[in-house]
Amino acid sequence: MESQGNCIWSFCFQVGQASVVRGLAYLEATTLNVIAAIILVLLTGTLFAGERLWAAPSAELLLRQGRVDEAGAVLNQESSDSNKHLLLCRVFYAQDMAEAAVRECEAAAARDANNSDLQMWLGRAYGMEAMQANPLSAFADARKVRTAFERSVQLNPSNAAAMSALGQFYVQAPAIVGGGVDKAQALAPKLLVLSAAKGHRLLGLIAEKKNDVSHAETEYRSAVAAGGAPEAWIDLAYFYQRHGQTDKAAAALDSCIKADQAKSAALVDAAAILTQMRRSPDLAERLLREYLASGAKSEDAPAFKVHIQLGNLLDGRGDRAGARQEYAAALALASKYVPARKALAGM
Repeated sequence: MESQGNCIWSFCFQVGQASVVRGLAYLEATTLNVIAAIILVLLTGTLFAGERLWAAPSAELLLRQGRVDEAGAVLNQESSDSNKHLLLCRVFYAQDMAEAAVRECEAAAARDANNSDLQMWLGRAYGMEAMQANPLSAFADARKVRTAFERSVQLNPSNAAAMSALGQFYVQAPAIVGGGVDKAQALAPKLLVLSAAKGHRLLGLIAEKKNDVSHAETEYRSAVAAGGAPEAWIDLAYFYQRHGQTDKAAAALDSCIKADQAKSAALVDAAAILTQMRRSPDLAERLLREYLASGAKSEDAPAFKVHIQLGNLLDGRGDRAGARQEYAAALALASKYVPARKALAGM
């Protein structure tokens, strides 16, 4: 807290005994007032009646921090509009609650049908629902994924995230639901203009789909060269892991860790790959703890899921007390998240 020219934390006394006496009396009275004000601030967040020193965290900030219970509580107090429903969709999506996520994203889209980002999230929600559904329902949901992603790109042709998601859908989905490598190939040049890294990543996925491993590696390396983003190093590491080149995967992870000064969600992916390769458990644990302690937490790696990931790692190393602590931390953030409940119950 700065004084901005006013004596709040320090006091200036004139030279002379009388001035010193008056100054000491003023100091005593003012100190009591300051202490009282500090207590008021700590209890209520106000300095004077009606004057806020800080605002309560927004639902979006809480969501990024993985505090989904709190985010939901904040949103439930807000008036109903498209943004509220979109944020609720993301709250449920983070917890793998596909049906609820779809319901909220559809409600948001009904109120704002021309929002590109909203359509992208709707496509993601349909994708999660498809993964959790029976085969017959999954086909119907997959078609909805394609429709939502295509609509998102149509509404905003500069939405690189939506275009990347659509391209990945084209690569991975069968033709019966609208997939096709030829469609992804046609989309790639447009994506390259918006984001070289995302464009080369899509070309890497296409090459892998065609079993052209050498070309795929070139594209993933081109994505890294386009900016050296930690996520691009992660994609390269996953590529090497998929093709059994674990030493190269470990080297890519080392580069990712060095590049990720912000301690972002890429560290969580790096820890997952190390664990899957049964390498460097101490490093994997350190990366997860660094992410949880960072200011770069995001929906890409919800904190409560990372606590479970860390708990599983600790449990596998025989640290059951540490694992229990992490599972409890996950539940404190997301009390309805089933995997956290099961993990803690299993202790």
